[in-house]
Amino acid sequence: MWDGITTGLTTAIMPFNIMMVVLGCFAGTFIGMLPGLGPISAVALMIPITYSLDPASGIILMAGVYYGAVFGGSTSSILINAPGCASTVVTAFDGYPMAQGRHAGKALALAAYSSFTGGTIGALVLLVAAPALASVSLSFQSSDYFALMVLGLTAVSAFSGEGKVLKAMSMTVFGLMIATIGTDVISGAPRFTFNNLDLVDGISFLLLAMATFALAEVIMTVLKGQHKEPEADMDMAELGSMTLTKAEIKEVAPTVARSSIFGFIVGVLPGAGATIASFLAYGLERNLAPKHLKKQFGRGALRGLAAPETANNAASTGSFVPLLTLGIPGSGTTAIMLGALIAYGIQPGPRLFVDNPDVFWSVIISMYFGNLVLLILNLPLIPYISRLLIIPRPILTPLILFFSITGVYLVSFNTFDIHMMVIITVIAIFLRLLDFPMAPMLLGFILGGIMENNLSRALIISDGSLSFLWERPLTLTIIFISGLVLIMPLLIKAAEKIGWLGQKKS
Repeated sequence: MWDGITTGLTTAIMPFNIMMVVLGCFAGTFIGMLPGLGPISAVALMIPITYSLDPASGIILMAGVYYGAVFGGSTSSILINAPGCASTVVTAFDGYPMAQGRHAGKALALAAYSSFTGGTIGALVLLVAAPALASVSLSFQSSDYFALMVLGLTAVSAFSGEGKVLKAMSMTVFGLMIATIGTDVISGAPRFTFNNLDLVDGISFLLLAMATFALAEVIMTVLKGQHKEPEADMDMAELGSMTLTKAEIKEVAPTVARSSIFGFIVGVLPGAGATIASFLAYGLERNLAPKHLKKQFGRGALRGLAAPETANNAASTGSFVPLLTLGIPGSGTTAIMLGALIAYGIQPGPRLFVDNPDVFWSVIISMYFGNLVLLILNLPLIPYISRLLIIPRPILTPLILFFSITGVYLVSFNTFDIHMMVIITVIAIFLRLLDFPMAPMLLGFILGGIMENNLSRALIISDGSLSFLWERPLTLTIIFISGLVLIMPLLIKAAEKIGWLGQKKS
């Protein structure tokens, strides 16, 4: 192992490879800031460039672009509520309210620090524990993954305001319904497509996220007449402030530590990825927060910003575990990188340690350098990036519309996606006017497809019986925890009413 680390370190610190890290991080950050162009698009754009490079340098460049895009995706989420990629959707929940409250600089700085910490801790854990984590990841079966997704759905209460639990649950079910549009995973037959070939592959998550957040936010602003309001005088020194007080650091430190480990573990699981990690980490922190801090979530909570930003970067690092050690892509982005490795004539898997130690260890070590480069690149730029907020709304509004629509179109080059985007935006505006939360719908949509796939496999293995839910101890444990999490708020309320928690009986 130590020989491999030495080989990887020697390869990673070569001037050319360090340059690849810097270029990858810069390109990834820039692409990640553009709404609609996420890590997948960024890495795909790098494939023609990497053909002329040696395998180690090529994969180092792609890895830099990957976590650079995740790192930079938070910028557009915080400033204009238009997520740069799927994994930064949750960042907008508290980042955007902070920006509206003239704390854009602080929000961007906290996102940068959280991303750096999550990515760095993830890289260090990956360096030490990659082989062991691969075997743990391999031991998970379809029933375990299904149970994990059920546990993920119980986080719905985290995305509901006070008195909106039923609305949040109904929106989660709505998201699960949208996830069923497309092709049946067992029979291969199209369903809920209305004989439209464009719906055979289902609805894109990026399309759904951009429609429900970026476009809906812009149109709601126009409907309320806020685009005509005179711009408030903004103090640029305050706007660009990146200072976190000792009390704020003390508040977010435990969150960052928990989310780093949690995000990395989720990232290790094949098929989970940074998006699910950010949603689950946010839900975890919302449930762990004291009662007086829970009300701040969705209104500019520091914990609500730090948790997803830390988790998605840690998960991005963790997704390299199944890629490098098992040859299984942990996300769409690592699937592209898997193809690139095979094109180089390198087969990811258990033999990669032995056959190509320079590639394996240099990629892992370069991740630490990459996170350091990202921090150095981003922090000085924050005061200038924050100036986006002083762009007059009559100019900013059409810009957001342009980037949102263009970003979605560039993914598929299909005008049907734009039409679908408009329809979903209208539905989202109607639901927002009725005070329905949008986040639970996205959570249900994300987990729906994965849940169905794993449920189908588990049912096939058990000959159509539901016995898989209690036959495996791990599956049963996760299901039990899910049930406990779901009824816990009800038990707490009941305890408060009868005075067990120090409250008088009402």
